[in-house]
Amino acid sequence: MPFYQKRGDIPEKRHIQFRDDDGNLYWEELISREGFSSIYSNVYHKNPPTVVNKVGNFNPLKLEAWTDTHRHHHLTTHKLDSSGDAITARIPLFFNSECVLSKAHVDSSMDNFYRNGHYDEVIFVHNGSAVIKSNFGDLTVSSGDQVVIPRGVIWKMDILENLKLFIVESSGPVETPNRYRNNHGQLLEHSPFSERDIRTPNFIKPQTDGPVTVNVRLNGGYQSYEYTTHPCDIVGWDGYYFPWVFNIKNFMPITGKVHQPPPVHQVFQTSGLVICNFVPRLFDYHPEAIPAPYAHSNVDSDEILYYVEGNFMSRKGMEEGSITFHPSGLPHGPQPGKIEESIGAKETSEYAVMVDTFKPLKITSAAKAVDDDNYPASWLEK
Repeated sequence: MPFYQKRGDIPEKRHIQFRDDDGNLYWEELISREGFSSIYSNVYHKNPPTVVNKVGNFNPLKLEAWTDTHRHHHLTTHKLDSSGDAITARIPLFFNSECVLSKAHVDSSMDNFYRNGHYDEVIFVHNGSAVIKSNFGDLTVSSGDQVVIPRGVIWKMDILENLKLFIVESSGPVETPNRYRNNHGQLLEHSPFSERDIRTPNFIKPQTDGPVTVNVRLNGGYQSYEYTTHPCDIVGWDGYYFPWVFNIKNFMPITGKVHQPPPVHQVFQTSGLVICNFVPRLFDYHPEAIPAPYAHSNVDSDEILYYVEGNFMSRKGMEEGSITFHPSGLPHGPQPGKIEESIGAKETSEYAVMVDTFKPLKITSAAKAVDDDNYPASWLEK
């Protein structure tokens, strides 16, 4: 879980008078999870954060499922026809009632601010760089960054160089895995990463211009609001609720004498899915070890693997930006020759992000354009 942070100016106690040099009261806002029963932050505005000039039209987002045979898929997502900003460039590829998985090729900065009202987001920056400007401060992001943006955070992305993004929207809060935290929320000694690896926002001076449009993401689409004053007019904040960044290259892999199961690679958890990072690591050191993963059947989850870079030792034909989708009910594993090829290998250089969902995923019609329909036959001997 995120840890306590404090930025800017705040009063000595919560919920007491806090005034500027002219005697004007600042506006306190509590941003919290599970009502008042989980993590929260208190933020202090120059102006009321509630004054809306205009409510715009609701723009529906229709996720169209591609009705196809129940089979494995390989998508070459770098070939998607995607452009725009970090929101308009998104092409949803998979979804269920608890998540949406999208790809975006971003070539422009956002004109308006954005708030996801119903989903937490994990934005994986495959390549490129940008500054995320939020009501909590600025975050500079680049290749390999996994940006965790809890719902309710107001932000926009200014690009420095064009980006390719893999985005996971989750209806449940994104957290670090329970087994890697002690009772106080601190990451444990055997966790594959620590708080030192987490980047938090750099505070910026309050913004005072307005009006400002904020586009709010809801379950069924987008609703725009024009606020009288700037949402980033915050003079200070403290708490546990804020956007943060972890880079995949700071993940320290757990290895063993024989092949370790995928949960050792886990970096995030939510109520509906887990996210794992596969990174360069030494292989197993039992004298008869088989480094390649064994075949397995997903009987309770669907598996998405997003290939980032490196030599993908268990599969042929993978490229940067490839996504493999192995749905529940079907076994999958290394392709012919890959098991034998792995024997005696000492290490792997691959980077990949895995998403396992607990409810079946639907693949969207947009995925059809970059789907390899011969992929189910990729286990045939050749």
